[in-house]
Amino acid sequence: MRVLVTGGSGFIGSHVVDRLFAQGHEPRNFDLVPSPHHNGEVRTMTGDLLDAESLRSAVRGCDAVVHLAAVSDVNQVVADPSHAEMVNVRGTKILLEMARAEQVQRLVYASTIWVYGNTNGVGPVDEESPLPLPGHFYTATKLAGEMYCRSYQELYGLPHTILRFGIPYGPRSRRAAVVAAFVERALAGQPLVITGDGKQSRRFVYVEDLADGIVAALNPAAEGRIYNLVGPESVSVETIAATVRELVGTVPIVHVASRPGDLRGAEVSGKRASEELGWRSAMPFAEGVGRYLTWLRATNGNGAAPARS
Repeated sequence: MRVLVTGGSGFIGSHVVDRLFAQGHEPRNFDLVPSPHHNGEVRTMTGDLLDAESLRSAVRGCDAVVHLAAVSDVNQVVADPSHAEMVNVRGTKILLEMARAEQVQRLVYASTIWVYGNTNGVGPVDEESPLPLPGHFYTATKLAGEMYCRSYQELYGLPHTILRFGIPYGPRSRRAAVVAAFVERALAGQPLVITGDGKQSRRFVYVEDLADGIVAALNPAAEGRIYNLVGPESVSVETIAATVRELVGTVPIVHVASRPGDLRGAEVSGKRASEELGWRSAMPFAEGVGRYLTWLRATNGNGAAPARS
C-alpha cells in the first residue's frame, strides 16, 4: 500500500514511516522540511498544507493518507491561534478535498484525547462518550478536523478513521514536550518547573507503540471508526518529575501558576483499539522514559540516529 504521511519528518511521523517500511508498505512523506531520520530513503515532497497544488501532487497515486501535520505545541497555539487555525483546520480541509479529488481509499486523522476535557464521571471515557465544548483552542482545532472528516465521508464517501492520541513521548521527541523538557533540565541540573499543583494527569503513550497503532488503523475494519491510542496508565505531572529525578538525579522542583485552559485529564479507555485492531501499548511509563534517556545520551538528540529498541 502506498501511504502518504503528512508531517512524516516529525516526531510521530518519522516513527510511522519506519513502521510502514517494516510492514512492507510504501511510505511517502509530505512536510515543510525533509526528514532528518531516513537519509533520503523515503520519497519526500516538501510543501505547505495550505498549498493545494503541492498537496494534491503529494496525494496523487496514494492509497491512503495518514494526516499528522499540525501545530501541536500548545504554547505555540496560544501564542498564535490564527496560525494554528490555518494549519490545523483549513489545512485539514484542503487535504480532505485533495484526497477526495484523487480518490484516496482512506484518510487516517490524528486527533487527541484532550477532546474529552475534564470529566468527573465514574470510570474511564471511551469513543462513545459525549464530548464537552473545548476549553482550549488546540482542542477546538482538532475537533473541527474530526467533524470535517465525518462530513467528507457522509457527503462525498471519503472513508476516514479518527485516532485520539494520548501524550506521545520517546525517542525523537520535541524538546518542548513535557518529558523531554524535564529530562533536559534535570541533565543540566536545573529545577523542574510544574504548572499548578502537579496533580493533573496525562495518559501518555510510547511513540513506537503509537506508530504501530497508527499503521494498524489502516486495516479495512477501522473504516469510519474512532480509536483512543493510549498507554497503560495515567501519570500525574508530579509523577513525571519524580520519575525523571529517579533516572537522572535529584534536582529542585518549582511550582508556578497554572496555564490558561490547562486540563487535569480524563481516564481514557483503550479497549476498542485492543478488541478491534489488536493493538495496545504495554510500555510502562518509567521504562519508556528510561529508553528515551538512553537514546538521548547515545545520540545527543541527533535526529538521524536510530530509535527503535
